[in-house]
Amino acid sequence: MDHPVVLITGALTGIGRATAFAFARDGARLVISGRRDDAGEALAGELRQLGAEAHYIRADVRSEADVSHLIDSAVGRFGRLDIAVNNAGIEGQSAPVTEQSTANFEATFATNVLGTVLALKYEMRVMLKQRSGSIVNLSSAAGKVGMAGASVYVASKHAVEGLTKSAALEGAAAGVRVNAVAPGPVATDMLDRFTGGSEQVKAGFLATIPVKRSATVEEIARTIVFLGSDQARYLTGQSLAVDGGYTAQ
Repeated sequence: MDHPVVLITGALTGIGRATAFAFARDGARLVISGRRDDAGEALAGELRQLGAEAHYIRADVRSEADVSHLIDSAVGRFGRLDIAVNNAGIEGQSAPVTEQSTANFEATFATNVLGTVLALKYEMRVMLKQRSGSIVNLSSAAGKVGMAGASVYVASKHAVEGLTKSAALEGAAAGVRVNAVAPGPVATDMLDRFTGGSEQVKAGFLATIPVKRSATVEEIARTIVFLGSDQARYLTGQSLAVDGGYTAQ
């Protein structure tokens, strides 16, 4: 695939940002989105310095109008959409299920689940018409196993896994692939928030990972690039755990 057109939601930090750089280094044409215009324009500038064609478009994945505009703008600029990375997500509030709130459920599911549904809806409309395309959703190791204290987040990522499989079946005959990447702990601000900002709690969590460390954002990004590419063209409906062995236990 020569200079594929790649769309990334939640591209301004962490895994999304690293994925944008990974695709840029491979010569992709990029549309990046997020909710902070200054950071988005700055990232687009950094990507252009690498020689990539890159454009920032503001989008809140919880808004159907924003997502529709994002996809329309990407296709309007480049004429097609080859790879979409649905990365926007939040961890929500950690608490026992007995302490979970309606507000936390609604906020977490609005971004992680509705955001993925809306992205798939408009990305697949384009790709089904093209009869080609590859979508990578961001799941989590928490989309495969339970995790005490994180029931709502875990439930949202289990939902992403189900969406991935169902959309893959809808797109398969038209040459549209849909897969997920399910990271374990990754060295990001989200991991720091998830472990309450405590180095002791983080160290205890990482001790449960067979390889005894968190992933780098680049390690996750390279997996996303692979799944998006033609090198993985017989792979669809799958969720690839990149978790240092966590879910093998």
